[in-house]
Amino acid sequence: MAMADDKQHDEKAVLGSDSSRAEDLGVSKDGMRVHPQPTADPLDPLNWSSLKKHAILAIVMYMYFMFTYVTTTTVPSFPELQESLGISYSQVNWTVAIPALGLSVGPLFWSSLADTGTIIAFFATIGAATAHDYGGYMAARFFQGFGVSPGATVGMAVVGDLFFEFERGQKLGLWVLAIDAGLLVGPIVGGFIDLVSAEWIQWLTAILFGVLLILELAFMSETLYPRNYMLARMPTDISGGTDIEKSGKHQEDPAEVELRRTTKLSILNVRPVPGMRHPKPWDSVVRFILTFKYAVVVIAVSIYCFAWYWWILCVITMIPAAYVQYSPQIQGLLFMGLLLGTLFSEIFMSGRLSDYIVTKLAKRNNGIRLPEMRLWLAYPAALLSATFSLMLFWAKDVAVGAGIQMGNTVTASYIVDSYPLQSMSIITFYAVLLNLSAFASPV
Repeated sequence: MAMADDKQHDEKAVLGSDSSRAEDLGVSKDGMRVHPQPTADPLDPLNWSSLKKHAILAIVMYMYFMFTYVTTTTVPSFPELQESLGISYSQVNWTVAIPALGLSVGPLFWSSLADTGTIIAFFATIGAATAHDYGGYMAARFFQGFGVSPGATVGMAVVGDLFFEFERGQKLGLWVLAIDAGLLVGPIVGGFIDLVSAEWIQWLTAILFGVLLILELAFMSETLYPRNYMLARMPTDISGGTDIEKSGKHQEDPAEVELRRTTKLSILNVRPVPGMRHPKPWDSVVRFILTFKYAVVVIAVSIYCFAWYWWILCVITMIPAAYVQYSPQIQGLLFMGLLLGTLFSEIFMSGRLSDYIVTKLAKRNNGIRLPEMRLWLAYPAALLSATFSLMLFWAKDVAVGAGIQMGNTVTASYIVDSYPLQSMSIITFYAVLLNLSAFASPV
């Protein structure tokens, strides 16, 4: 039986110990109630081992990495694409924007069928590798983005399913690192693969999608959990403690609950998860429109997407024209500074630092966490990216990359913490605007 002292574990122990049980953490060391509230159910994703949780996180990071990798990996091959497809530089610029349009449209129509999306992206990539005209190539590029688009909504939802709120800054920071890394690794890899041919850039992308599909089918368990349903039927810990989210008094053993959930569901499950309310096909569009009433979300997302993210896409697509005297390999290496800054930021200054700041400020606020506590990290992020972008030496790219990574982490964490009950609507809104800004980059 879990002892009362077990509920006082430090939050750091949760991050580092595989043996820590989520049901022992109804209240953190500092007396603050954790969210989401865990159950005593071993099938609850909050109770899974640290290894299993982080393996799933790695897969959704891989998916989100491909989200932007597919858009930018072709940039060093622009001259070859212009020659083979008989198009102008303005037209080849749109070959980066059109998959961003697919990434933007996708979340409005589907969010949860990640495996199906990877299959679509896989075959679309083969189509791009074998296309012989501009129209066919652009169609394939659109469906590349459309297929991988669930990576935005699924990834952020999975982080919310697997980890507590006080862990969310670090985990969302890692997830955000994937999209920023994909954006910058894409042209670096593409520059060297272009030594073989422009077509082989797409063939390598198809191989990466194939590996992703295998990982999804082999290791990606369902993380959507009927939490309210289960909290109404069992205690949050084995000792039978009560919980603020319970809606009933009857307590059952987890094994006695017949509802199929998480790892008990089929690997290729296409039916709605039992015990959950599932949206109608048009709900994503409706939720996207209704999200405009949340001024906090609209302002935060718009500023990041159209002031920070849009700028970096514009820079990436102009590299072949600005440095035409350099080979594609050298052009790709020009992104190393931004990439190093992104990695440095996530290790030292983004997610974990955001969680640390929130925890410290919450202690001063009678144990109450507020979403606005995330925003303190936005000031150095804006200062780094804005100030150093005006300078001309190579090392300034490291500071700019660090600022962009910090800004993305703060934005994602802040909007989800502000409206946790509308998290899927917020995620969809964020994904659509982020990629609309990328689509607008050639304008």
